[in-house]
Amino acid sequence: MKVKVFDEMHEKDLQDNINKFISEEDVEIIDIKFQVAISMFAEEQIYCFSAMIIYNEKK
Repeated sequence: MKVKVFDEMHEKDLQDNINKFISEEDVEIIDIKFQVAISMFAEEQIYCFSAMIIYNEKK
């Protein structure tokens, strides 16, 4: 069992990277954990979209 972690500032980038990983790698997905974090820096909101894919490599 292995994990792959993705961390992006935009949800579209996260989606694209996860889809790319799933389509290009020969893996069996066990689970995907998703999280969003929001913080403030001065007047700006900063978002962090992350996901962890738990998978097995196919042989």
